[in-house]
Amino acid sequence: MAQRAGVDPERTQRLWRALGFADVGDDEEVFTDADVEALTTLGALIDSGFVDQDSEASVARAIGQSLSRLADWQTDMLAALLRDRLDDAVDTVRAAELLLPLLREVQDYVWRRHLSANAERLLAADPGAAVDRRELAVGFADLVGYTSRSRGMGGRELGAMVEDFEGLAADLVARHHGRVVKTVGDGVLFTCTSAVDAVEIGLRMPDEWAASDRPPLRVGAAFGPVLTRLGDVYSPVVNLASRLTSLARPGTLLVDQDLARSLRGLRPYRVRPLRRVSVRGYDHLQPWLVRRRPGAPAPGEDTGPFEDFLDDYADDVLGETTGP
Repeated sequence: MAQRAGVDPERTQRLWRALGFADVGDDEEVFTDADVEALTTLGALIDSGFVDQDSEASVARAIGQSLSRLADWQTDMLAALLRDRLDDAVDTVRAAELLLPLLREVQDYVWRRHLSANAERLLAADPGAAVDRRELAVGFADLVGYTSRSRGMGGRELGAMVEDFEGLAADLVARHHGRVVKTVGDGVLFTCTSAVDAVEIGLRMPDEWAASDRPPLRVGAAFGPVLTRLGDVYSPVVNLASRLTSLARPGTLLVDQDLARSLRGLRPYRVRPLRRVSVRGYDHLQPWLVRRRPGAPAPGEDTGPFEDFLDDYADDVLGETTGP
């Protein structure tokens, strides 16, 4: 296959493994003309300069990991459909012949729409700014007590809860112009260009998720320079958001000082400094609790001059201090 595609065999094997495929024996008949065409296209893409050879394996790995997860989900979905609705192998083949091209068309459409949205973002950005370094709000949402609760669940029940959680997160993040970077069972990592959008997500998600049969949710968020690479994000800001999430009480949102400072003067939000703590990687970390300012005071809620005093105090602290 490498010879027919005009690509070095060692390079072919490196890309094959990066895409997530297992090695095959020299005498196994597993490749088709479609594989040769794909390798030829990949080689042409790299030779064009669009992807340099130093990063070709990383690009292949990112593509392979993303599409492998998509394929796993689609396989499970098709397996459930075939098990519940179809009677024999002939029906299975016919269903696959019908459904797979439709899935491919939908995937192509979604990819093109995301590509268009990202292109618009790049065109709107500062022409002199690095495309992979941006000022972003990074948020983590985490299910409290997920591990202990999941032990007592059946597979179908656990799967339904995870699906509900990921569905809510994706819907809410999209509503507020954010992006879900990844989900890992009991948590979701998201980014927003706007600190206010990140705060809205962090405040709404625990409320919209809350139910008696679900574990509570907590959220942490931070704001600052972030490196974006192959769909993922890297920065101390990401680590800081994770630490804040682990400190948050169920149903609450904690943010770092930079994000809290972005909320100064915005009446919809009430920002309060909490006691400094030391966590891994951060000595004397200052968390900030963010709550929505109610339109009318609830019974027993602090109101009037005392709340105004706390607002002034928070503004003074945010105006005088720097760093985490």
